[in-house]
Amino acid sequence: MFEAEDQVMEILRERNIDITTTLPCDRAKNLYSLLDSDEGVRNIIFNKEEDCVGTSAGVYLAGGRPAIIIQSSGLGNSLNAILSLSSTYKLPLPIIASWRGIYNEKIQAQIPFNEKIPKALEAWGIPYKIIEDSDNLDLLIEVIDGAYENKSPFVALISPKTWESCENNAINNEFPSREIISSLKYEKKVKDGEMTRYGAIEVIAHHLDKEAVVSNIGIPSKELYNIRDRELNFYMIGSYSQASPIGFGIALKTKKEVVVIDGDGSISATCVLPTIAKEKPKNLTIICLDNGAFGSTGNQRTYAYSDMDIELMAIGAGMKNTCKVHSKEDLDSTMANLYDEERDGSRFIHVVIKPGNSDVGGIPLSPVAIKNRFMDALA
Repeated sequence: MFEAEDQVMEILRERNIDITTTLPCDRAKNLYSLLDSDEGVRNIIFNKEEDCVGTSAGVYLAGGRPAIIIQSSGLGNSLNAILSLSSTYKLPLPIIASWRGIYNEKIQAQIPFNEKIPKALEAWGIPYKIIEDSDNLDLLIEVIDGAYENKSPFVALISPKTWESCENNAINNEFPSREIISSLKYEKKVKDGEMTRYGAIEVIAHHLDKEAVVSNIGIPSKELYNIRDRELNFYMIGSYSQASPIGFGIALKTKKEVVVIDGDGSISATCVLPTIAKEKPKNLTIICLDNGAFGSTGNQRTYAYSDMDIELMAIGAGMKNTCKVHSKEDLDSTMANLYDEERDGSRFIHVVIKPGNSDVGGIPLSPVAIKNRFMDALA
């Protein structure tokens, strides 16, 4: 009934793709419906294409074989993450993009960006294949194999013409009864932090044993390296806002405990928390070190400094296991008792700290060296 869509699914299975990260496109809506019902490929829906890139990176680091399936407009939303994460660390990333703006496009806003995608990909050095119709779907095999053989991003631009034969046979998605019970009594005070970020990372590092750790970009990663370098530390060099998505992806494919050391600026910029809350990986702990500032870029204030409560934001996203700490003693106790209770889903620890950076040097490891030793240790 859905020859083109079924062929794509068969290719994904044959190439051993085990997790797809997706945002939908109405031109390929039947494909997304098949993804949601397929038992061989786990599909995870996101709110932001950039988070697909980070999560896919984590899945690969932990031994999985991810692929992204998005509307081509989403390439614009995720280019920095593709280049600063996937390309920089040499991570395979097959991207299957429903190509808008070029074939019977009725939405004017889709045209300016999408019609220039091939030239943009060429400018950024990202290989791609154009699939004009269903007769060319075998090119998907070249895209997936090319991404994994060359450890790089590789894009398939699929024309809407590919899906035309099935447009009149759309799958009717069934919606169960919609019922969400929300009950919240929350009153907490965000006070001045007592610890520096360096001091907080010292406490966290003291409690690390066999956990896989993802540390946020910039000075937090440098501080962790200075305090306690470990092969199971994945230091981020770029890709703002992708620490928690990477940790989430790792948690999906390993039984090890995964700890993310994130920041208030980064966690505010990602849209991954609702996805994590829905998927509920029990082996994931996100520690948000909230200094109320963009610490690595000049200490400009974030909204978390005086206008928002990061823990409450996490609760609103659906996170069930949250807490807030201000002191070294509370953080030490929280880390010591981190695994004492069985939890329904991931943990979120909001650590309020002082603004400011320590005077630490750089990390004398290349991105590829960081990746390789992390993957070897995790395996």
